[in-house]
Amino acid sequence: MLRTFLLYLVTAVAEIVGCYLPYLWLRRDGPVYWLLPAAASLALFAWLLSLHPAASGRVYAAYGGVYVGVALLWLRFIDDVPLAPSDWLGAAVMLLGVLIIVHGWRA
Repeated sequence: MLRTFLLYLVTAVAEIVGCYLPYLWLRRDGPVYWLLPAAASLALFAWLLSLHPAASGRVYAAYGGVYVGVALLWLRFIDDVPLAPSDWLGAAVMLLGVLIIVHGWRA
């Protein structure tokens, strides 16, 4: 289960980087060459998705919960935006949902 969770984390970071760099280019006048690592990151994201245990709604639902947590951490530590208590609570609820879904795989 730890290996799957770590794979979810790496997949989420690859997806966020792949979307964040074009955002910087479009909205913050970043250099156009940032699109190259963005494309590479999105290709990595797609490849990492293929490594998940199964291509099913359950796997992607669990990944979605991890993605939300990583996105909030990105907001806090990369964008330097303080998180509200409701952000932390929402992330905790999402991660609890991930644990419930993952536990269902074993049942």
